[in-house]
Amino acid sequence: MRLEDMKCVASIGGGVIGSSWTLLFAMRGLKVWQYDINQEQIDNCVKNIGRNIDSLLEFGAIQADQVESIKSRISYTTSIAEAVKDAQFIQENGPERLPIKQSILAEIEAAAPVDAIYASSSSGLLISDVTAHAVHPERCVGGHPYNPPHLIPLVEITYSGKTDQSNVQLAKAFYQSIGKEAVVLNRECPGYIANRLQLAVYREMIDLVMRGVCTAEDADKALTFGPGIRWAIFGHNMIMQLGNPGGLKGMMAMLGTGGDVWLADMADWKHMPNEKYGEIAQASVDEMMKNFPDEVGHTNPEIAKYRDKMLIEILKLHHKF
Repeated sequence: MRLEDMKCVASIGGGVIGSSWTLLFAMRGLKVWQYDINQEQIDNCVKNIGRNIDSLLEFGAIQADQVESIKSRISYTTSIAEAVKDAQFIQENGPERLPIKQSILAEIEAAAPVDAIYASSSSGLLISDVTAHAVHPERCVGGHPYNPPHLIPLVEITYSGKTDQSNVQLAKAFYQSIGKEAVVLNRECPGYIANRLQLAVYREMIDLVMRGVCTAEDADKALTFGPGIRWAIFGHNMIMQLGNPGGLKGMMAMLGTGGDVWLADMADWKHMPNEKYGEIAQASVDEMMKNFPDEVGHTNPEIAKYRDKMLIEILKLHHKF
């Protein structure tokens, strides 16, 4: 299989993630077969794609004369066999439960071309577990997106000891050809890269709120208007590089053992205080949403639309649109 041969894609599962993948594939000129389990789910998928297209139009990410062409590249089916029979790349977006993913993969392998790449959108499962019973584990990788995939460029590629390295590189080349920023994990790791970084930051935010240092709203503001703005431009290693005349090494030398004082006081607990923190933080988040400017919105759908608008503006600066 060569990159230039990859013209038809199957998107298995049409929920929030799957429908977003499907839209991205179609936007990039690929023929896409979208599968879901019944017509009701297909109808929901069509609605999700329609809403996302409307937002892309409204915020200037696509032009009106592109819409029908994008939609024409998408075919819908309730048959996995029909979805994958001509696919060169298969993006699986099933529920994050191992038995279900293994069952879906078995159906895919029974009908797909033997050289098609299978990529799982799993957000934390190990690909070696997903493919434990696979007939062709050599063609299987993890392809974890960040939500929504049609906007956020990141995709994390994972592989097992049975994956053919040429297929890892082919998957990476494919994702990059459709505008993704693909990173490859050199060994399997629960939660991958980005979710672990995100959870490490969130653990500290939770701890600060639980200790009464700040409210959830102020923790969000501190992140958004401090590190978050810089992280939207560069990763933290490059931020460290720019923070000292001696570069990253100079910054580390400057920190010396001073950072140890912070680290000694930072959260290191291993169990999420879900119920207790949920009660405390939800009230703060509700107040935050209530006090947002009308431009941002006051409900989840309104705020998500504003998020997409801001993502598109940031991506334009990165020349992704």
